[in-house]
Amino acid sequence: MPADVIDYRLIGDDLQAVIITLDPGEAAVAEAGSMMYMEDDIQMATTLDATGQGGSLWGKLLQGGKRLLTGDSFFVTMFANNGRQRRDVAFASPYPGKILPVDLKDWGGTIIAQKDSFLCGARGLNVSIAFTKRIGAGFFGGEGFILQKIDGDGLAFLHASGTLHYVDLKPGQTLRVDTGCIVAMQPSVDYDIRMVPGIKTALFGGEGLFFAHLSGPGRVILQTLPFSRLADRIIAASRVGMGGRREEGSILGGLGGLLDGDN
Repeated sequence: MPADVIDYRLIGDDLQAVIITLDPGEAAVAEAGSMMYMEDDIQMATTLDATGQGGSLWGKLLQGGKRLLTGDSFFVTMFANNGRQRRDVAFASPYPGKILPVDLKDWGGTIIAQKDSFLCGARGLNVSIAFTKRIGAGFFGGEGFILQKIDGDGLAFLHASGTLHYVDLKPGQTLRVDTGCIVAMQPSVDYDIRMVPGIKTALFGGEGLFFAHLSGPGRVILQTLPFSRLADRIIAASRVGMGGRREEGSILGGLGGLLDGDN
């Protein structure tokens, strides 16, 4: 079943949302909890089958289990226009960053994405799991052994942190990337994990012990600020600030708070 042909527009800059316009009879699927608003005649229903093709109960349960493994919810929510006029439904990103529209026809029908990156898309898409080709990539890749595989011929919307950067790798061309900075790539890109050379660099370089080694051909989409990195900085700052404020940019840091009577 071909995916529905939907119209959309993005709003916002760093806190984006996508507004999808549905013709009568069209529908969009989205991750649970991502809906921002919907107009009259849009009917919301929870389902196990994001493709709208039906099938056996066991097959639907299997699809739900695959979504759980990729970090998504067991159920997906379908928003169908049951009226006689075009209606809007909007979905918002769960954290600061960008929403990336992906026309799967331009990607050969399939895209491999980091887990938990699928936001919404046209009815008819299939979101499943994609095992990395090497076990080392699963254990040390930062995003886990399982990535998302999105199939179909319609529009899918991914969300990422920071600014997006596209790299088109030629056959045999390689790229070394921080594991958390990968958003998506074509299935033709070979993905592996390499250890940072040199024990001092690995232990004290501040970039972690491993990086992703990508080999072309194919397109890769990167993000400038992985949400996990932002969360780590927030947690670290909150620990420092417990019991008193932190002097930003001060060499004294917490000691400065003691001297000025804040602690």
